Formats: sequence, structure tokens, C-alpha cells
Amino acid sequence: MRFLHLSDLHLGKRVCEFSMLEEQRYILEEILTLLDETPVDGVLLAGDLYDKPVPPAEAVRLLDWFLTQLAARKLPVFAISGNHDSADRVAFGSALLADSRVYVSPVFTGAPQPIPLQDAHGTVDVYLLPFLKPAMVRHVWPDEPIESYNDALACVLRHCTPDPGHRSVLVAHQFVAGAAACESEEPSVGGVDSVDAALFDAFDYVALGHLHSPQKVGRETLRYCGTPLKYSFSEAGQYKSATFVELGAKGEVHITTAPLTPRHELRGLRGSYMELTDRRCYEGTAVDDYLYITLTDEQDVPDALARLRVIYPNLMQLDYDNQRTRQQQEICAPERTESISPLEHLAAFYQLQNNQPLTAEQTAFCQELIEEIWKEGDTV
Repeated sequence: MRFLHLSDLHLGKRVCEFSMLEEQRYILEEILTLLDETPVDGVLLAGDLYDKPVPPAEAVRLLDWFLTQLAARKLPVFAISGNHDSADRVAFGSALLADSRVYVSPVFTGAPQPIPLQDAHGTVDVYLLPFLKPAMVRHVWPDEPIESYNDALACVLRHCTPDPGHRSVLVAHQFVAGAAACESEEPSVGGVDSVDAALFDAFDYVALGHLHSPQKVGRETLRYCGTPLKYSFSEAGQYKSATFVELGAKGEVHITTAPLTPRHELRGLRGSYMELTDRRCYEGTAVDDYLYITLTDEQDVPDALARLRVIYPNLMQLDYDNQRTRQQQEICAPERTESISPLEHLAAFYQLQNNQPLTAEQTAFCQELIEEIWKEGDTV
């Protein structure tokens, strides 16, 4: 049985105030073409379908179109909500969608139930586990000692025991300890939201979402597929791909990837203003790529951003690397300050005021409080 593993579509995302919707539609069309060329038996969508709990209407229409295209190909879809999604909104209409074999994780009320599929080797059970916080699990099992994300997931998986005679696939959206995060994600200070990879040992394949870099964690079959597009300049050197998972007999799992090529690359350029505006430098290159330009001029160039956008229309960020900026490295530049999460700001302030770091319990509480405030802001 063969699956396509996708995650972190982040539909509706903006990068440096540039809408990614057209890029997202382009890459989804590329994925559909890939599916037509490389048939599968199901599609796993491991969370963060949207970029915000209340996504823009255009993003909702784009997901609706993509799911409709998958259903038209008679492909079962197994989707969960991620930390950027509203679990209630993603679960809307899930009973009706199941009639079209589009299975969506419900709002969490307990251990996930298997969705069985059949092939020549027998049964494959697919489990859908949406993004979980400790408070969600404490609400279901109030007598369990749950203090951390790891405690929460361990509790859920104790109540979710796959049939050892069946092959099992878990679709989940968590930060697994040992995985590598990048700039466009939101890992918490000290890894307080991380969970132990060993918790997933009972499953033949774990389709993970949350981290944007494609990678395995420990074993080959515990895997992040990464985002289909680059969403930060820290990902500029990555090669995005679609992950295909083939389950043979029990214990036989084969993983392959296929490259995904965006309509416009996201990359960095470096040089003096005169070099970058010299026609010989840019002629024949993809000047409409999404760019982060670093100017090496010792003096600031007046109105450089607007003037460079005449040549490079999708210039997203501009900064300088020269003697002056290198001397001021101890001062955070605005873009660096904005990249620091609110929890990191709070942790630094607490350390300064109290001469000691936040405890793990305080960090977890603050993270949940910040997320609730964000969620309330998105619903206004």
C-alpha cells in the first residue's frame, strides 16, 4: 500500500508581507500531476493545513479545491489539524467528508480510532492524531499526571494500542526531540513542547508534521516530510520534495521522495548596488524569484529597496553587510528582533528581572497563555 505524505501547507501564508497563495496553488497543481504519474492508495496531510486559526477565504477555497481534486481521483485523504489550525474549523463537516473518503481528525476527545484499509497483505490501520497540548489531554483524563507535552502524548498513546497483527500508520503533528527546527517554525524555549521519539515505536510508519525541513528522527519510518514550499530564508538551501511511503508485508516499509519545483525560488543575493544593477549580472537570471539581498556598500544607498525592485520585483528583504553593520552586531536588527518568538522575549525579560530562568512548568504555562492570546486575536 502506497501513501503520499504531505504536511504544513500553511495555506494563506504571507512571507515578508508577500502573499504565497499563487505559489501554493502552483505547487498543489504540481503535486496533483505527480500523483497522476505516480499512483498512490492514499494521501496523508499531517497538519497546519492553514497558516492561521481563522484563514482568509481564499485559503479556504484553495484547500476545498485541492481536496476536491484528490477525491475526484478516488484517493482517500487522511488529514489532521496542526498548531496553526483551528481544530473546530478543520473538523467542520468531517462526517460528510468521510462519505467521500476524506477523513479529518475530530476535535480531540480521546484516543484516535483506526481507519482500516485493505490490500494483498491484509489490513493497514490509519490513526489521526491532531496537534495536542497538555491541557487538552488533562481535560479527557483528569486523573492522569500530565505536566508536559511528553506526558500528554504518552497518555494518549497508552490508550491507543495498534493491533500487532496489522500494519499501522499514525498521522501526528508534534515536535519530536532530536529533530532540527528552522526559522519559520515556532519551537518553544528549551524544547518544552518536545516529545520522545520512543513513544511512537508501536507504529510501522509515523507521518509527522510541524517542522519544515524534511528529515527522519531516529528511525527511517519516523519522518517529517517538510513543507512543499520554502517559507523563510533559513530554508533557502533546502530542496523540497514529496514523500512516498510504501508498506509491504508487516515490517516492510520503503520510502522515496520526488522533487518539488516552485514557480519562483526563494534565495539570497549578495553584492554591491552597482554589481546587482549591472545588466551583465542579472540578465538571463530569474529576477522574479523571492529574494533577500545583502548589499556590501559601505554607504547606504538612497531608496535602495524601491530602486532594486525595478529589476527584482519580488525583493522581500534588504540589509547591509559592511564595516558599520559588523560593528553593531551586538544590537539586534529589527528583522532579527521580529524573528524572536514572544516566549523567548518573555523568558529573557524574566531572567533579567529574577536572575534565574523560567522553570519548565512556567515555560509551558506561558506558552499556552501566549497561544490563547494569539487565538483570541485571530478571532477578532
